[in-house]
Amino acid sequence: MNLQKRKNFKRLMSPKNIAFFGGRDIEVAITEAKRRGFSGEIWPVNPKRKSILGIECFSSIAELPRAPDASFIAVPAKSVPNVIKELSSIGAGGVVCYSAGFSETGPKGQALEKEINLLANDMPIIGPNCYGFINYLDNVALWPFAHGGSSPGYGAAIITQSGMLSSDITMTERSIPLTHMISIGNQSSVSIEDLIEILYETPEVKAIGVHIEGIKNINKLHDVALKALARNIPIVALKTGSSVIGESLTTTHTGSLSGEDKLYDALFERTGIIRVKNPIQFIEVLKFLCVSGIPSGNSLVAFTCSGGGATMIADYAEKIGINIPNFDKNGATKLENLLPDIATVSNPLDYTTPIWGDETRTEPVFRTAIKESKASVALLLQDYPAKGLDESEHYYLNDARAFIKAVKTLKIPAAICSTFPENMRKGIRESFISEQISPMQGIEETLDAIKLISRLKQRQSQLNKEKVNPLLTSRSSVKSVFFNEEESKKLLYNIGIEVPKGQHITAQTIKETSIKLKFPLVLKLLSNTVIHKTDYGAISIGIKSKRELIKKIHEMSLNLKAALQDEFSDHFLIEEMKASPIAEMMIGIQNDQQFGYSLLLGSGGTQAEIMRDTTTILLPTNKSEIIRSIKQLRLFSLINGFRGNDIVDLEKLSSSILDITKLFDDNKECISSLEINPLFVYQNSSCAVDAVISSGKD
Repeated sequence: MNLQKRKNFKRLMSPKNIAFFGGRDIEVAITEAKRRGFSGEIWPVNPKRKSILGIECFSSIAELPRAPDASFIAVPAKSVPNVIKELSSIGAGGVVCYSAGFSETGPKGQALEKEINLLANDMPIIGPNCYGFINYLDNVALWPFAHGGSSPGYGAAIITQSGMLSSDITMTERSIPLTHMISIGNQSSVSIEDLIEILYETPEVKAIGVHIEGIKNINKLHDVALKALARNIPIVALKTGSSVIGESLTTTHTGSLSGEDKLYDALFERTGIIRVKNPIQFIEVLKFLCVSGIPSGNSLVAFTCSGGGATMIADYAEKIGINIPNFDKNGATKLENLLPDIATVSNPLDYTTPIWGDETRTEPVFRTAIKESKASVALLLQDYPAKGLDESEHYYLNDARAFIKAVKTLKIPAAICSTFPENMRKGIRESFISEQISPMQGIEETLDAIKLISRLKQRQSQLNKEKVNPLLTSRSSVKSVFFNEEESKKLLYNIGIEVPKGQHITAQTIKETSIKLKFPLVLKLLSNTVIHKTDYGAISIGIKSKRELIKKIHEMSLNLKAALQDEFSDHFLIEEMKASPIAEMMIGIQNDQQFGYSLLLGSGGTQAEIMRDTTTILLPTNKSEIIRSIKQLRLFSLINGFRGNDIVDLEKLSSSILDITKLFDDNKECISSLEINPLFVYQNSSCAVDAVISSGKD
């Protein structure tokens, strides 16, 4: 976004006046602007009406007192270009285009959307086909439906591609502090990436939430997300929808295992974006980030006045991998001296009912346990009684005050959570927020949020140590031509990757051919079209003699001629059999038009697609990232000495994989994809037993 467009965007978001174009729809929008507390001028524009909601209408843009800072357009799609053209010509600030009927409808709508972008020049358009925005900091709403939400002067800026979701979030009873709600629609002029770039520079924004259906510019999102993380502004993503990369990439295992969703995961991992599964998780994670901040690690100390509550916390924390440290002997003794005799010192700690509600007794328990646990996050479980049954509420509030005092003394991120969302009323939630304690709703929701957030500091530290280069951009190839296995392995051998000793033979000349390899051998069809040889019976292993080789090649030729017909080749590859490995890996590199090149690592062999034990890394990468990714695989247990077996040298293995990725750095103009399956992995070496490399043709 250029400088002039940025200036206009600022006018749009914090206007002194708003022009509304339309009829019935703008009645609601004007009402919502007033509901939010907008105190500037409101100018309805409608040539057929004298007034709207008691406000005198202007018949045209020419009659407006001056160029509006912000405009809300709710007219038929065919009328939008003229409105945009006139607003741009008089120097208007920016536009929310609520009108639908653009790119979401097909080619005609796409052409109309392109037209309004050209006419707008440096006037930013939010939309079209969107709800607009709410600026909670400046009390501005260009919004077409009743809305809620509030801000304590800081909070989350949320960008969504779903108008209904954005509206629902403003109405939620989960007390998420908000700075902005922006429904982005078709992203014709202003994209999600543009908004992130602006919002992370806003001091009141503590975190950015993004609902993503699709991204215009992956490279820009990659860059702005890294800048946001460097500024300590986390991004939380709710990604919906999935698709296949493309027909050309589904020929290999890699293509079928590395779809668009995996690429988004890789992008989020690379840039520190927190991915959540559903809207509830989305809100609770953002709430914790905004109110409590980012914890230093993944360890939790938890408190409850119920043994059942302690068990539920412990069970789920263990399930998702949150560390709950035990107290050492000295710490346990200190707590025993503060607790009733019936209490058992543990983490999570049931501090028992005899001291429940006695702030003078619970505060030192909380403070001592937090200090002695050396945990990075503190949690208090409280379910408040319903209205009319709340004579015991002061006991809960006393313990909450004690907990707040303890965590503030020790300066540790903290939350108070309820088992059931409804068991923490709005007034109580807001009082906790005023103390910078997150009011979390649901045990699993709370622990999920802590788990997801706890990785941020680690990722920030990694990024401080490791330079993250721009993504390796895609070539615009539309069709892949595959090298045969011999050709593919030659390319790998030339960059230092070990391959089995092999020999090219033909069925016609096999009897006269001198075999230069040691038996036993593997026999494979050489083909540029048959990728998965086992599917066609185009591979035979354990051949012990030339006589057996002749027999096998004759049998294979007859079968393959019948199966492949014109695609049959009389050429074969024989190779010396390799010793059984510690593990079989799959290494894949693919080219996607949006994401560029990506590296897939996973369990290999004929069952690769069944196992689906994979992880994806966007390129370029480094050894540290490759090692971290390998450790995420179930396969890692084999590599790491399962049941006393040899332990693989990860440094050597990662170096070999990195060398493979550099083949693409150096040859991306002529190489479009690669798959090694399997890569035999040994203690101090590896060998590409099967390989497929393709060249992309424009």
